[in-house]
Amino acid sequence: MKFAKALMIGAVLAGGAAFAQEEMEPTDPNAIAREELMKSQGMNIGILAKMAKGEEPYDQAKAEAAKAVLLEDAGKIEATFKEQGAADPASEAKPEIWANWDDFLVKAKGLGDATGALDVASAESIGAGLGAIGGACTACHKAYRVMKE
Repeated sequence: MKFAKALMIGAVLAGGAAFAQEEMEPTDPNAIAREELMKSQGMNIGILAKMAKGEEPYDQAKAEAAKAVLLEDAGKIEATFKEQGAADPASEAKPEIWANWDDFLVKAKGLGDATGALDVASAESIGAGLGAIGGACTACHKAYRVMKE
């Protein structure tokens, strides 16, 4: 009986610790807009990556639509990040973005260029072009994104 009680208490404590470690969501409207833009990009890169890896069947219309959204999203980076907004502890955007604005915009343009050059005519061509897109994402995230543990 004592073992079962201890097990239940342990489970409750572990559940509480897991809940406390859940990711906080931003509350600042600027941080929310930035997060939504990045989620859209991630989702569409995911669609293309699954086709390139053969996890999803190649679908030209779906690939073209994902590329179009990525291009549109890349074009929204400057406007979406222009206003830093309130300091939001849940934001993954480092303040260095605004301190190094011109470099940030160069990196954002690199994403737009890589996306524009992406050939979505086949799963193989998507795979070949995703490296440049991933490199553009990494260059910006390494410099300007708070990396969560």
